[in-house]
This record gives sequence, structure tokens and C-alpha cells, in this order.
Amino acid sequence: MKKRNNIPTILGIAFLIVGTIAGAFLLNSRQIFRLGASGDAAPKDVRVSNIDNTGFTVNWVTDKKVSGYILWGMAEGSVTNIQNDGAGDTKSFTHSVVVSGRYPDKTYYYKINSDGYTFDNNALPWQTGTAPSIGVGRSQGLISGSVLTATGTPVEAAIVYMNVGGYLASTVTSSTGNFVFQLGSVRSQDLGSYQNINPSQSLIEISVQAGPGGVASAQLYSQSGNPAPPIVLGQTQDFRNLPPITNGGSPDANLNLPEDATHESKFNVPTDLTAPAATTVILENIDNGEIVSSTKPEFMGKGPEGTVISITVESENPISEEISVPKDGSWNWSPPTDLAPGNHKITLSWKDASGITRSLTRSFIVQAAEIPAFEATPSQGLATPTGSPSGTPTGTPKATATPKVTASASAEPIPVTGSLTPTFALSIMGIAVMIFSFFIWKIAEN
Repeated sequence: MKKRNNIPTILGIAFLIVGTIAGAFLLNSRQIFRLGASGDAAPKDVRVSNIDNTGFTVNWVTDKKVSGYILWGMAEGSVTNIQNDGAGDTKSFTHSVVVSGRYPDKTYYYKINSDGYTFDNNALPWQTGTAPSIGVGRSQGLISGSVLTATGTPVEAAIVYMNVGGYLASTVTSSTGNFVFQLGSVRSQDLGSYQNINPSQSLIEISVQAGPGGVASAQLYSQSGNPAPPIVLGQTQDFRNLPPITNGGSPDANLNLPEDATHESKFNVPTDLTAPAATTVILENIDNGEIVSSTKPEFMGKGPEGTVISITVESENPISEEISVPKDGSWNWSPPTDLAPGNHKITLSWKDASGITRSLTRSFIVQAAEIPAFEATPSQGLATPTGSPSGTPTGTPKATATPKVTASASAEPIPVTGSLTPTFALSIMGIAVMIFSFFIWKIAEN
């Protein structure tokens, strides 16, 4: 009688088990390999800024122009909400996404989708947190300025960071290279209070990230920072010794621009110009990401007498109007029609005393009175970038309005859960292994 050899049968079963486990691992870990993803599209220098009780901002840069968005949520294993950067189909080296209308004092997770590929922190989501609710900060002035190339050309869409006492704020330069920060929203490093900024002693650090265009940095005090001298890419500038700005003037600074620079700085106010008491337009009563309960909110601020302000509200039905600042320097405006509940953005544009076009943008949320202020979803998750500040405060969530978060037409599609293609592939592999095992078994039997 022939002796039965069971070793091939055991090997066949082992191949089946190993093949099934390996297939399942590769399916679940497909994002690790990011097949087809270009290294130029990978997010770099990821930072979280503008943390307050209603949200935060995620910034990053890429080596090539791509579109991107973030996936976020409130649970590490469920990152399902999409938030775009508002640029639509426009591709850029720099990216800034604002998440607003969230719970205060909570932890959030997020991943970054860049050029259609989702990136995370080595298969783990990045995380950050919202700040506790501490009321509205008092007005402490503005920091404004512009970003130029070494030849004097304005830099559009550069990410500008402002670090004050460990709190990081950010904004993006306009088409004319301008930027504006509101000091009244600057919190302490632990996010538990607002900072009391001394105009002549509280150091303000400005850094610029323009992707392949380069970086820049500057130091100054707020007394000489509205407007600050232009910040030039590739330079480290120290404006701490500049005198305070008075009567609408602007501090002089050596920009070290080449002699053949084609851009002439217009920050020096002509001596024959009678400057008004207010030197710039200010929006006082709406903070970025604030929730308002009125469908016709009133916007108020100050500015130089006679300044023409172009006001644009971006929503389903955009609204554009122009107003003129009256003699007392205080202006107010309300939209002529009701705004629909949800996310909106207001942009103010005007020309300053030097003829430079400046702009100021704030996002806000209109909350409908007849619906709940916040409606939690059962599972929300998001991934967070490496090096981003994490916050894991605890506390009872305060009801806030939640914007309707939807993917824009420009957003790359997210792979659908339960795709049948990998399932069929694994099934075929399993059947092939089982047939092979059966064949080996028959040989052993004979």
C-alpha cells in the first residue's frame, strides 16, 4: 500500500490562508502605496491655524499646481465630511481650507486629498482641536501689508502666517498681494483666553509660504504694522525698530529690491495728502466663522471718510453693492435681501490713501431660527497632518450651526466603500488557490 503524503495538502492550505490574509491586507492598506500618486502632489508643510471655538484652518503646499480638499470628522475611524478650499477648479501650489461651524472644545480628525489621492499620517489620521468658548475679543487693531517678489511683483495666493505669543493665525494674499490680520481674535497659546497685545512690546512674527515661489519672514510690533512695509520673498526682515505709524502714514524700510525692480512701492503717503483719522477699512462686528441668527445681518465698521467700499456677499445668490464711508468714519450695511441659512462669505474691497487696492474677507454662517442650531451625525471622522497641533480638550458641546458640507463639482471622487473590483479579484485568487490545493491533494492521494 502506498504511503500517503499529507505535506502538499498542508502547503496548499497554507498558501490559501496566506493569500487570503495578504489580499485583505493589501485591500485595506491601498492608501499606503497610493498607486499612481505623484510625489509632486503630496502635501508638504501642513499646518493648523486660526483655531477658535467654531473651527480651524488647514494649510499646506504642493510641488505642482493641483486642486485639493480635506476629509474630516469627529472619530478617528470615520473621516467622511468634505471641505473644499473655495478655489473651485483653480489649481494652486498653496492650499488653505477653513473648517467652521463646529463644536467648541472638541477633537477633530482629518486627511488631505491632493490631486485625487488621499494622504494621511502613515495610515493614521492627523488631529487637532477646537478651542473653548470665551466670548468675543475686544478690538486691538490690525496687521496688514503686502508680499512681493524680489523684482517687486505682488504675490497672489501666498499663505501668510502670524505668530503672536505662540498662537498661529493665517490668511492668503489677494490678487494684489495684500493681507490683513485682526489682532482681536488672537488667543493665548493654550487657547483659553484672548491675548492682551502691547503695541510696542508684543512681538509679532510674520512668515510667508509661497510654495515654489519661496518663503519670507519678518518681525515687527503692532504699532508699526498697519500697514507694515512690504515683505519680500527670499528675505528675513526686521521691522522692530520702525517708529509708530501716525496720521495714516507708513513706516519706511529698506526692502533691498534690485535696481531694475519693475514694481514701485506705493506705501509712502504723499506729503500733500491730508490723511483721515482712520487709515484703513475695518469690519468690527463679524469674526471669521461667526454664527449669526439673522437672515439680514448688519455689518458695521470704520474707515477713512469718503472711501468707497465694494461689498460682495458670496452665496447661492451673490450680492454686490458699493457704499461710501460717511464723515464720522463709521459705516454700516445690510444685504437688500434675506440670506439663505448656511455658509456665506463677505469681501470688502477699497483703495487706500496710496491708491493700493486692499481687501478683507470674512466667512460667516446664517442660522435659521426655526431649525436646531446643530445636528450631530452618528459617525464623523477625519485624518490630521504630521506636525499639526493637536487639541484634546473635553467639555459639553455648545450648540452651534453646522454648515452643509458637500463636495464641489471640482472635488475628486472618493472611492466608494465596498467596491466590487477588489472583491472579485480576491475571490478569483482564493478559488485559484483552492483549485491548486485540490490538485495537489489528488496527486498526494495517488
